Amino acid sequence: MSHTLDLITIGRSSVDLYGAQVGGRLEDMGSFDKYIGGSPTNIACGTARLGLKSALITGVGDEHMGRFIREQLRREGVDTRGVKVDPDRLTALVLLGIRDEDSFPLIFYRENCADMGLTEDDIDEGFIRSARAIVATGTHLSHPRVEAATLKALRIARVAGLRTALDIDYRPNLWGVAGHGEGESRFVESAAVTQKLQSTLHLFDLIVGTEEEFHIAGGSTDTIEAMRAVRGVSDATLVCKRGAQGAVAFTGDIPGNLDDGEAGPGFPIEVFNVLGAGDGFMSGLLKGWLEDAPWPRALEYANACGAFAVSRHGCTPAYPSWEELQFFLDRGVKRPDLRNDAELEQVHWATNRHGDWSTVRTFAFDHRSQLEEMEGYTPAKGAAFKELCLDAALRVQGGQGGYGILCDDRIGRSALHRASGTGLWIGRPTELPGSRPIAFEPGLGADLGALREWARENVVKLLVFCHPDDDAQTAKIQVARVKRLFTAARRNGLEFLLEIIPSKVGPVDDQTSATLIQTFYDAGVFPDWWKLEPFRSKAAWTNAVAAIERNDPRTRGIVVLGLDAPEAELAESFALAAAQPLVRGFAVGRTIFGDTARSWMRGEIDDAQAVDRMAERFARLCGIWDDARTSARKETA
Repeated sequence: MSHTLDLITIGRSSVDLYGAQVGGRLEDMGSFDKYIGGSPTNIACGTARLGLKSALITGVGDEHMGRFIREQLRREGVDTRGVKVDPDRLTALVLLGIRDEDSFPLIFYRENCADMGLTEDDIDEGFIRSARAIVATGTHLSHPRVEAATLKALRIARVAGLRTALDIDYRPNLWGVAGHGEGESRFVESAAVTQKLQSTLHLFDLIVGTEEEFHIAGGSTDTIEAMRAVRGVSDATLVCKRGAQGAVAFTGDIPGNLDDGEAGPGFPIEVFNVLGAGDGFMSGLLKGWLEDAPWPRALEYANACGAFAVSRHGCTPAYPSWEELQFFLDRGVKRPDLRNDAELEQVHWATNRHGDWSTVRTFAFDHRSQLEEMEGYTPAKGAAFKELCLDAALRVQGGQGGYGILCDDRIGRSALHRASGTGLWIGRPTELPGSRPIAFEPGLGADLGALREWARENVVKLLVFCHPDDDAQTAKIQVARVKRLFTAARRNGLEFLLEIIPSKVGPVDDQTSATLIQTFYDAGVFPDWWKLEPFRSKAAWTNAVAAIERNDPRTRGIVVLGLDAPEAELAESFALAAAQPLVRGFAVGRTIFGDTARSWMRGEIDDAQAVDRMAERFARLCGIWDDARTSARKETA
């Protein structure tokens, strides 16, 4: 049978609420960052980031947190066919904090949670057989119902000749041998837990755990003795994680010293957060194992992935992409606090962004002053008109990918908020219209703190009127403010779009925009998106694209703006821009809504007519862009 999946993990899933403040008690946390969690969930995501085709068998509730887990899994590229939606149970929650390098308080909210509702009936034999490997975690051997489901999956796998792996993942309080307030505890002796684990260890080809986890699996606090006890009931390769000392693998008899096992190189990094480090380690190990890499190489992957995890906030968000892992292994450690390594963090950010935006056809109605100056305008009418713009965009989108909007919060707040969750790419302006040097919308706050309130799918958009011939003071102010906003966007997990318009400031040539692009990169600004004027020459496009790719080969790309150009002129500019693969699409506004807005504000047309007109113009421009892209591809084929 051909395998469509590399691995399936089985077990717990949760929403992790991570304390945003570091160094305090969990009691004193004032805010929390939300991530997906649970060992098998983390491993499924970690391996998917490393390029494996991963799936997860778990349970989530039929509510907001369950939907969050399923949606985030899909964003991470994890197959969710095995995720059971349980109408009777709630999704598990975990509250976690970072007190210091040795203290990481956490509380599990898992009373009869959805993933503990898995039964044997939820294990589909065909689904199991579609994978090369099945990965179980210890928690789901702690209760008869989920144990039965896990064992059924493992037995199917063994009969089918699939690989099987166990992450011991011992959490004493989830086995009922420690209290709710002892979520941080990693080891409590229990003969019953040891007996239960030992009854299953023969089912695995690979068993992974810390020294303490082998203590519980082997029934001894002497690590060598415990591992020999495990070897007595299992022929699996045993991998023992040893913290800062790295990890060792044993394929045969257990020697008298752990140092005699096969080892991979470790990495001298700062320990910031150990929560989820083992799942990162397991992800890297599974990548090597399923590639049949030598154990030292597989352990190098594992140690590196664990290093990323202990140096960053959160579990799954900390794990590297395959490109990032290779970059790190090739370059090495430049500073021990990896989360503050700007070069590495840029690779991490750029290679773990979600969503396919290889095409972005954008209706831009983030205009403010242009509407405010129209006859008949009132704030209420402006807000209502932007709702009509959104209706037009959604009509053209029709549930398809590759469409977007630019919408502001000052006039278009209701449309902006309604757009969330529609599948549209959403850009949101931050500049005070017409300002030079750039000034920000007052609603952002003096410290730009309002970005914390933005929906995570919003893209921070900043328009800068700038020119290489700007006087030194103006240039300094503008670059500093762009850098400040870029830094704030990253801090809040928001993508950043930088729009530059030099033609409104001074004469331009084929090097003007490329020069400005380099200026911002030199200042440490790495936009996810560039929004550029429609150049009139191929050389101008070549120079601009070269400047971007030279500094950031992982950029999302470019959208070309319209500048209120007539449709025929836009078609001409589209033909030139579409020949550049880095140009993903367009962002056009007044060409679509300008005449319609003026007529609607004066009461000359009704809502339906306004939507019809704008949808027809937007759709026509989309068609012109798509034709231009198709023609460009044919010419280069």
